[in-house]
Amino acid sequence: MDTREAIDIVSKMFTLTLTILAPILGAGLMVGLTIAIFQSVTQIQEMTLTFIPKMLAMVMVLLYFMPWMFSKVIDFTREVFALIVPP
Repeated sequence: MDTREAIDIVSKMFTLTLTILAPILGAGLMVGLTIAIFQSVTQIQEMTLTFIPKMLAMVMVLLYFMPWMFSKVIDFTREVFALIVPP
């Protein structure tokens, strides 16, 4: 394996990581934005109000997308293992 292949593997790894995390972070962002708008409209400035709904939304999205995430990670792992050539 040369340097170019190693850089390609690391690049694919970072892309896969961002792809897998996007739904979870998106759910947290949407819930946080919704609660922030609600807080600004009602003038309730409680910092702990956003924590529980964001965590619940992120856990629900994680459980929903977990089979897809595992299949992506397993496919990537198989691809990396296929590149291992015995000496």
